[in-house]
Amino acid sequence: MTELVRLALAEDIGPGDVTTRACVPESRNAAGAFLAREPLIVAGMEVLAEIYHQRGGVAELELRKRDGDRCASGEPMAIVLGPAHTLLECERVALNFLQRLSGVATMARRFADAVQGTGCRVLDTRKTTPGMRLLEKLAAAAGGVVNHRLGLFDAILIKNNHITAAGSVRNAIEQARGSGLPIEIEVRTREELAEALDCGANHLLLDNLTPDEARQWIREIGGRAKVELSGGITLDNVRAYAETGADFVSSGAITHSARAVNISFLLELE
Repeated sequence: MTELVRLALAEDIGPGDVTTRACVPESRNAAGAFLAREPLIVAGMEVLAEIYHQRGGVAELELRKRDGDRCASGEPMAIVLGPAHTLLECERVALNFLQRLSGVATMARRFADAVQGTGCRVLDTRKTTPGMRLLEKLAAAAGGVVNHRLGLFDAILIKNNHITAAGSVRNAIEQARGSGLPIEIEVRTREELAEALDCGANHLLLDNLTPDEARQWIREIGGRAKVELSGGITLDNVRAYAETGADFVSSGAITHSARAVNISFLLELE
């Protein structure tokens, strides 16, 4: 996060905020409020603190909300006090992070609410903004979904191309067991399903099935393995998939299609 914030500030401020320098006295202090302009779930408060820390730590930040909190339209998320120069030069970077991350958290909460009571949990994916994965994963968790693997390094997910490269489902599973990491495998046909179960697979990924097809496959699996459903899962259909008996549903839409929510920054002189 530290490096990402540094890059964002350098990108926006560069050698200096020429507008603020030109028209605002350097000695002037101000207060600024981050205000929700629509109902949302808050995320990115830690990033907000890091932004002002990197600009010299001269601004005092008061958090009115924490990650995961609901925020009504018109409510303040945070108040910042300090030199007007600092507040103005950090405004856009702070809003960019808050709007994006709160957008992810808000989308995640909608998915989590949609499956409530089914016993099925929603997972996020690796379909994230390059460089922002950790922050977007934290925002998704703040919204109430479960983080899937962070990257290619912390869990094994054998997908169709891995099976092709390994030669078979059995080859892929047997080779992967030596890693000691959790193993999940995607199966595309009933034959692959039978082979995976015969090899002792305990976490299966079923991709691009209809809810009715998924229900039939899960009935056949009969509790012998955990089941995740993915592919084309949206807010409109996620509950239908969750009601099939799956343990998990995953959706890239939580991160790749989350809309930046409307947050404003209002400055007042002290």
